[in-house]
Amino acid sequence: MCRNCLNMGGNNAGHTVVVDGKEYDFHLLPSGIINTKSISLIGNGVVIHLPGLFEEGDKNDKKGLKGWEKRLIVSDRAHLVFDFHQVVDGIQETQRQAQEGKNIGTTKKGIGPTYSSKASRTGLRVCDLLGDFNDFSARFRNLVQQYQSMYPSLIADVEAQLKELKEYGERLRPMVRDGVYYMYEALHGPPKKILVEGANAALLDIDFGTYPFVTSSNCTVGGACTGLGIPPLNIGDVFGVSKAYTTRVGIGAFPTEQLNAVGELLQTRGHEVGVTTGRKRRCGWLDLVILRYAHMINGFTAIALTKLDILDVLDEIKVGVAYKVNGKRVPHFPANMEVLHKVDVEYETFPGWKADTSAARKWNDLPAKAQNYIRFVENHIGVPIKWVGVGKSRECMIQMF
Repeated sequence: MCRNCLNMGGNNAGHTVVVDGKEYDFHLLPSGIINTKSISLIGNGVVIHLPGLFEEGDKNDKKGLKGWEKRLIVSDRAHLVFDFHQVVDGIQETQRQAQEGKNIGTTKKGIGPTYSSKASRTGLRVCDLLGDFNDFSARFRNLVQQYQSMYPSLIADVEAQLKELKEYGERLRPMVRDGVYYMYEALHGPPKKILVEGANAALLDIDFGTYPFVTSSNCTVGGACTGLGIPPLNIGDVFGVSKAYTTRVGIGAFPTEQLNAVGELLQTRGHEVGVTTGRKRRCGWLDLVILRYAHMINGFTAIALTKLDILDVLDEIKVGVAYKVNGKRVPHFPANMEVLHKVDVEYETFPGWKADTSAARKWNDLPAKAQNYIRFVENHIGVPIKWVGVGKSRECMIQMF
């Protein structure tokens, strides 16, 4: 039996998984929930919107994802996202727009306000909901009042939300475990494969990303330890996932962005639309400065390079290899957004292979120019590329070694 664990974030990020021609959209459910021989765990670092969780499960159930509730375990230490957190998220974005003329571009799923509640130690967790409900209700009312004092326009039907939460709590109860003990036993019991699934990319990490245009949690590898209760000693292979080009949803610096026909082509050919928000993703050339930076933080043992087939039609392909400020190379990824907005990107240019790679299933099936592109990326980062993706489904993933 293998384990698939989600360690951070909430239903603000999305993964599309295609299996046997069926397309599933996941936000809170770990992608491994599809595997009937796997147990999926939502860890303590995740913030959970219960209506969103069950809506997602029921929606995928209709697509054929049967028995998901029996394969899901939820940590009792995970914090809860409430409906009013989502309303507050929207109010905060409106205020930023009014005060600063720009917002952060959040998904308005209540993730930031929930992590704020967690950090200010007023948050409520799964164990609180399943404990003394009178005590939970009193703390919930206090939390709503706190937010209403900060945001006078916030309207919340407290009693209706509590009634709904009690019902969701009972549906959740059979899935809830002490996540720390569960992971300890998984790590020290009979040998099994344990896959930890991140939600957001490295550049959205609260500490290492393009702050403030980031998520509210640690979505780099360290988050696997804090978000699941796994000792660093137990982290094995670390697999990075990168498209063969770069995309971003929402606002923030994007040095290799192509606001031209190339960007449009990548967006349309790649169907680059956010799974959670439906917003078009911004597109640009592959940025190896970012990829190297992500490797510095995460320590990748191998990389999956996906969506290579989207580049099939291009006459030439560029790769960002360095940043310059005032004509001088910057040896690191800038922390300051003002600096990042001003960098000039140094590119390497490659001839396009102008051939359909979507039917390739082995390394030798790829055109020589595509192979050169992949090897350049690999050598530049100093990490082996273990998989190359040339389509949506599992069969389209070429395993290199």
